[in-house]
Amino acid sequence: MSAGSRPHDLAAYLEFAVETVHAAGRLTLGHFQRGVEAEWKHDDTPVTVADRAAEELIRRRIEVRYPAHGLVGEEYGEDRGEAPLRWLIDPIDGTKSFVRGVPLYGVLLALEIEGEVKVGAACFPAVDDLVAAADGLGCRWNGRACRVRDTGALRDAVVSFTDAASFDAHGRGEAWRRMQRASWYRVGWSDAYGHMLVATGRAEVMLDPVLNPWDAGPFPVILREAGGYFGDWDGREGVYAGEGLSTTQRLLPEVLATLRGG
Repeated sequence: MSAGSRPHDLAAYLEFAVETVHAAGRLTLGHFQRGVEAEWKHDDTPVTVADRAAEELIRRRIEVRYPAHGLVGEEYGEDRGEAPLRWLIDPIDGTKSFVRGVPLYGVLLALEIEGEVKVGAACFPAVDDLVAAADGLGCRWNGRACRVRDTGALRDAVVSFTDAASFDAHGRGEAWRRMQRASWYRVGWSDAYGHMLVATGRAEVMLDPVLNPWDAGPFPVILREAGGYFGDWDGREGVYAGEGLSTTQRLLPEVLATLRGG
């Protein structure tokens, strides 16, 4: 086992991640509901001064504490990308919500060790929620241990999503319609907030037909440690499939079968 994957090291990384997303989240609140203007990037997604400032803060903290670690961020790209330990940074996940004054945006930070997410923290500063986990150390929501909900069937499940039009736009319209028919309640608690709701037992499924790695960085370990699953729509855990699914281990077979149409 490598030095970076010892449990006591993971505890230190987790503490650092929690402190860092909390600090970045506090920074974003200084801009929230203050009429901040968005610019539009080449991929037609918005960015604000708050996104950039929060990522700069996170990068500074990592550079001081772990100068040999790699960095992959939404706003400032990749540094030392081949390093065996690297951090995935999303300074504001849900910028569209942020610029409209909707409080369901998050600050996301994850640590990959040799290609696998081992530590993750997600802070939602405007609603005072923080969920974090490390491999083998459990998942905690605002300091308390948390687990996914033990719902037995998809017909009793809450399903969350970001943009209803995105399913058809990315070739997943039929799968989305099957999920709507099979589930109890479909509600757009969007972006990272929906994945956090699954981990904390307040929803059973969150679906994203399109997703970047930094949009999902903390969630494989957060969901795994909470007794759930985060990965692609075929049952493979990870953040590099270009899509995302959070659910419980109990519902995973039924969710996958519904998505496949089987």
